[in-house]
Amino acid sequence: MSNLKNLPSVEQILQSASNLIQRFGRPLTLDSIRQTVEETRTRLKLNPEADAPTIGIILTQAESYLNAWTTPTLIPVINATGVILHTNLGRAPLSNATIKAMNDAALNYSNLEFDLETGKRGSRLIHAEAILQKLTGAQSALVVNNNASAVLLILSALANKKRVVISRTQMVEIGGGFRVPDVMKQSGAKLVEIGTTNKVRLADYKEALSENPAMFLRAHPSNFKIIGFTEEPALKDVVELAHQHEIIVMDDLGSGVLYDTAKYGLAHEPTVQESFEAGVDVICFSGDKLLGGPQSGIIIGKKDLIEKIKKHPLARAVRADKTCLAGLTATLTHYLQDEAEREIPIVKMMSLTLNQLQARAEAWAEALGQGTVVRGESTVGGGSLPGESLPSYLLSISVKSPDSFLKKLRQQNPPIIARTENNKILLDPRTVLPEQEHALLDGLQKSLNANITN
Repeated sequence: MSNLKNLPSVEQILQSASNLIQRFGRPLTLDSIRQTVEETRTRLKLNPEADAPTIGIILTQAESYLNAWTTPTLIPVINATGVILHTNLGRAPLSNATIKAMNDAALNYSNLEFDLETGKRGSRLIHAEAILQKLTGAQSALVVNNNASAVLLILSALANKKRVVISRTQMVEIGGGFRVPDVMKQSGAKLVEIGTTNKVRLADYKEALSENPAMFLRAHPSNFKIIGFTEEPALKDVVELAHQHEIIVMDDLGSGVLYDTAKYGLAHEPTVQESFEAGVDVICFSGDKLLGGPQSGIIIGKKDLIEKIKKHPLARAVRADKTCLAGLTATLTHYLQDEAEREIPIVKMMSLTLNQLQARAEAWAEALGQGTVVRGESTVGGGSLPGESLPSYLLSISVKSPDSFLKKLRQQNPPIIARTENNKILLDPRTVLPEQEHALLDGLQKSLNANITN
């Protein structure tokens, strides 16, 4: 008990904590000191022979708690994996114009729901609608917080307690356990399955007419593809059949794309424009994948249907905020002005030539004084274009323990995320932003030096 008597009081310690109070505030500093003192008291009770720590030691421990409590868990990293839309790493980095638009919306008051012409309340729904109409030709549009929300909202508004026809080739589950059948059930829609896991014909849709469906739903397979003995009717034929019987056609495009991915040596991804030209009534897709914008779900289609969707109670629960609307509008403007390849990072990454990639990888090897440049592959990722890859040049580094070295890279500031293959560390310049190169090389050099020391 004598050592416990020597333990400084919380008030005594607090009087010596002016530096911590200035940095972290008095209430949080007080919490950290109390926790440290309580843990010290417990430890001394278990070991009465131990000396009571000094105020300085207690403050050091308290500071470690304060740093842990206030350090953000979401931080920037360097993506050297070659996966362009890396879901675990936040998908699409944004263009400078998009970041500026989001920053301006966050820093200032805005006319989010204010009509500058009349001086009365306006609607937030108008802010991205006009540009989406111009880009796609759609009669109306709505932006929500992600594409999963878009799917749920559309089905809830247009197909609650009604039958929805979907092919078994499209009964998918994507990341995070998001299953199309589960979403349909949650919306109140009644699922009508047609076809088989590898084949569906127009005749299957015709047969489903006996169920009196309200909607035909086409769902993008997202992160897998069916190859071999397969069959799928043309979308325009499905639309024609549906419209003959006054049935709504919904197309969930998943990633959503406004350009031809085949231009970059990839398979052709169905575009938003193609779906619209086929006569689809309601189309939804992501804003933060192949589009390259902030996280959002975009719904476009016929005005009467979009109006029903806008008025559904769920629409308010999944609405986009002001920064999303500002950022998405800026991203869409790049497409409108035909500058996506120059301004949107993921499109720029896909358009990089082999010569450009080789030059960057060779410059890295020269700067580090080690490593070899090898041919490799980049992937799109993000549930887009499964099985597709882009040729690239990689920096390959030999180390004793690849797993240990990857951990060292992750401990850098900013963390570096790479990959291994055949016990080699591989870094792909395609997904490293130009402004991150200095930090990449610095972190690599530090990790290599630590590797030699250890």
